[in-house]
Amino acid sequence: MGSICRVILLVLTFMLGAGPSYGLPQLLLDMRTGEVLFEKDAGHPWHPASLTKLMTAYSAFEAIAAGRVTLDTPVVMSENALKAPPSKMGFPVGTAVTLEDALYLMIVKSANDVATAIGETVAGSEAEFVDLMNWHAANLGLTATRFANAHGLHDPSQITSARDIAILAFVIRSRYPQYDEMFETRAIKFGRSTLKSYNILLEKFRGTTGMKTGYVCASGLNIVATAKRNGRELMAVVFGGVTSRERGELAALLLERGFQGRYPGTRQSVTNIVNRALAPPNMRPQMCGAEAKTYLETRKAAFPFGLEGQISYLNDVVPERAVRVTTLGTIVDVDLPRPRPAYSYVPEPIALPRPRPATLP
Repeated sequence: MGSICRVILLVLTFMLGAGPSYGLPQLLLDMRTGEVLFEKDAGHPWHPASLTKLMTAYSAFEAIAAGRVTLDTPVVMSENALKAPPSKMGFPVGTAVTLEDALYLMIVKSANDVATAIGETVAGSEAEFVDLMNWHAANLGLTATRFANAHGLHDPSQITSARDIAILAFVIRSRYPQYDEMFETRAIKFGRSTLKSYNILLEKFRGTTGMKTGYVCASGLNIVATAKRNGRELMAVVFGGVTSRERGELAALLLERGFQGRYPGTRQSVTNIVNRALAPPNMRPQMCGAEAKTYLETRKAAFPFGLEGQISYLNDVVPERAVRVTTLGTIVDVDLPRPRPAYSYVPEPIALPRPRPATLP
């Protein structure tokens, strides 16, 4: 009886807003008008986890556009890349794949070793690539964002916000639509194995166009999810989910309600959201520590969607898009791009559409 009362008390505390201040930052963006339809704590700093790989992909796309690499450039697994903890492919040192296949492995499988190898291929070294990532972040106006690695494994200094991640995802979609299929792919076939994305919306949400998930103990479960229906294109960002169910259901709920027109909108662009000068929370005690069991029950009670007997927003059957990747064998020597000189700040224009003005009575 005592444990039940404690859970009820925790739920009431959460609902009244007196609980942890890091309760799931959320953002819903209309990608056609640029209007923020809904946001909650979207300027609160957060650890990005594997959403970091969105910047790794963007930096690779920029390098391709600049002619420094191509989709056929060999990405060779180094000893440094192989040191990355799972999720990883674990290819032996010297194994090569094309940059195109490497991007699929990183985006769909979220392979950490491949992300590092992509960085080394694009910039010559992991350290140079991190500098490049932060250069792009500054130029895009991602004022809460700082990267420390290419894969997103936890580093206390690796920080972003829902606002910044939404801008990055929007820029990727608008500047590089030729790579949309990478984010829409649900599964990778490699040899006899099938490697599936952690993005459940790709399997169960009608109109989904993918994007990226991420998880480390310090961040909880994060997601950027995009979808198209009836001429509208929306993006949902959710940080700090306690389970893949909560993360997926909350992103799907935001998108579903957005398509239904249930949000009146804010009449502001995502760039108008102010990043707050706060330290990011460390959710490790709630996700992986002594508080995990109680926190899980608290979140289940506060957000039951998708649990047995409850409403679910993930009920559709989406045809699976899969691609096959192969290795190029072992390559001992490969010409890598020369490290670039120190990066200077040159603001990159962001072509966000302007929100429509409020309708006059």
